[in-house]
Amino acid sequence: MIEKVKFVTLGCEKNLVDSEIMGGLVHEQGFLLVDDNQDATVIVINTCGFIDAAKEESVNTILEIADLKQTGNLKALIVSGCLTQRYKEQLMNEMPEIDGIVGTGDFDKITDIIDAALRGKKPILVGNPVFNYDQKLPRRVTTPRYTAYVKIAEGCDNACTFCSIPIMRGNFRSRTMESIISEVEHLVSQGVKEISLIAQDSTNYGTDIYDGFMLPTLLNKVTEVQGLAWVRLHYAYPGFFTDELIQTIANNPKVCKYVDMPLQHSEDHILKKMRRPGRQKDVRELITQIRKHIPDVSLRTSLIVGFPGETEEDYNNLTEFVKDIKFDRLGVFTYSQEDDTPAARLPDQLPEETKEWRANTLMEVQREISTGRSVKMVGQTLDVLIERYDGRNDIYIGRTQFDAPEIDGEVFVSQCHAEIGQLVKVNITHAFEYDLTGVAVS
Repeated sequence: MIEKVKFVTLGCEKNLVDSEIMGGLVHEQGFLLVDDNQDATVIVINTCGFIDAAKEESVNTILEIADLKQTGNLKALIVSGCLTQRYKEQLMNEMPEIDGIVGTGDFDKITDIIDAALRGKKPILVGNPVFNYDQKLPRRVTTPRYTAYVKIAEGCDNACTFCSIPIMRGNFRSRTMESIISEVEHLVSQGVKEISLIAQDSTNYGTDIYDGFMLPTLLNKVTEVQGLAWVRLHYAYPGFFTDELIQTIANNPKVCKYVDMPLQHSEDHILKKMRRPGRQKDVRELITQIRKHIPDVSLRTSLIVGFPGETEEDYNNLTEFVKDIKFDRLGVFTYSQEDDTPAARLPDQLPEETKEWRANTLMEVQREISTGRSVKMVGQTLDVLIERYDGRNDIYIGRTQFDAPEIDGEVFVSQCHAEIGQLVKVNITHAFEYDLTGVAVS
């Protein structure tokens, strides 16, 4: 009997890529990949362990899917990813529902884990996270056929005091340019139009294997791939955002005018306790330069509220900073007291209700800013990547280069006759908080 395997991916797009590689390995080994949990005889849950909410979601998902051993066809439940890298003993000791565990550095052995679990062995394979995949590994891409993520590096060296990524993913390690370009060429040959380059710290790309910051060179080489329309960059660390990178984004027409640059906070003493490089003055100067040279840029950032010792004055100053900078896109997270991180041992930990109030209030401020910035798009003609069709309302729905998949706004397009994955010119007629509407230009 051929075993039927389903992957359930939680967390970030980096986890998604890992799941797609595991899917490729499982398919290559002769297992049948399925979409429905009820059909699966083996389910692999690729977990997130970044913050408390993500850990809770991972545990709840494990328990929910484990019920399929009684109500479905499930024989083996495998858990992979960041949660297993941090808590393998606790998971196996406290959750007998789990039949096997594999860590972030060993997921290329997923078929061995499945085989052992099906034999009742309860395998655990969690070593040091030093693995770095390349294009030679098979991959079953699960995103829509026109868009895909490509990892350019793994791990992180920045040692922010609040972050557990180095614990779960290891030290920073770049892929070679040849490996990345080869994978991009393969994806584009399969119909991909948009490539999102991802890493925990993309601006540091190449410093470990080449002589200096090589992200601008990589971007230019990726855009040389014939048939590729857009290259999008995620997680640009502000401390390594060079003038050359600004010029590359500004001057290369295939590089999306989209900067995803997590800042985490505005106040210098909070940034110092977070162990973030630079200070507010440096960030303001960098943003000024980015907007000067890339005037139509869409700037996204993420902020943490409720860091230990954050006073009401600090929060008010952060709010004024957001009002002043007017980010195009903003994500706000409440500080999570993560095990084995320096910030977890700091005094003056804030109550959860204070953190939640600050996050919600700051997002209300951002909604007004986003609405104001969206209004400026009205009257412009923009390229829109068509993603789906709403037949009931005869509306096509897509994204501009200023919006990343899944997390940003959409454009609702009327009078359009397009194929999914096609770029269409759209005259923007109305704006909302995050979304736009427009008419296709023939």
